[in-house]
Amino acid sequence: MARLKLPGAFYLVLAALALFTAIAVPLAVGRFGSNAVPGWTAAVSPGPLSKAHAFIGDKCESCHVPAGGIAASKCITCHASSPELLSQPATAFHANIGECRGCHVEHNPAAARPIKMDHAILDQVAAKITGHEGSLNCFSCHATRDKHQGYFGQDCASCHVVKTWKIEGYLHPSPRSTNCTQCHKAPPSHYMMHFSMMDKTIAGKGRARVEQCFACHQTDSFNNIKGVGWVKMH
Repeated sequence: MARLKLPGAFYLVLAALALFTAIAVPLAVGRFGSNAVPGWTAAVSPGPLSKAHAFIGDKCESCHVPAGGIAASKCITCHASSPELLSQPATAFHANIGECRGCHVEHNPAAARPIKMDHAILDQVAAKITGHEGSLNCFSCHATRDKHQGYFGQDCASCHVVKTWKIEGYLHPSPRSTNCTQCHKAPPSHYMMHFSMMDKTIAGKGRARVEQCFACHQTDSFNNIKGVGWVKMH
């Protein structure tokens, strides 16, 4: 069976059409909006937007620029004035960031939140602000989540790594230890009448003092009370 030979001119025409499409479509979309080329968004969309951005629909130009990808300036148009973003200690650093897509991703329905936390990128941002790398301050973001309540200072990296908060090989002191207050602080309610009226009564330890954590609590959880079991009190 003889092969059908196409003339070289045919391939030149195909190449010209492809080049024209690659130039014309972005220009048309950039000038007249996503609807300027019917069916274009469905053909190139990598997936649905997150719930927070679902209202944008198929208006790609809301975030993208022709041949330039996602423009941080377009993100800032909506988010720069967000008081909750710039006033809270854990997120106030956004005021000095000029690039959003390093951490935030869209069109990813598998992600619970459209955030790709990459501390290496945050370190680059910190380097731009301070002038040198390795200046990322963990405590500046995690102060409001410090379960140590200030006991261990602000050098989080001395124990933790950025991949996980769990410390490999860490073992809690023996349940028989009486030195709980070296690491733990009692909740405010323990310094009120609640401690005498409720906590001591529930635990059955009428003579226990606030600093004697070991008298009532188990080491696996503060809500696990000796001889009582799990009690949600605080």
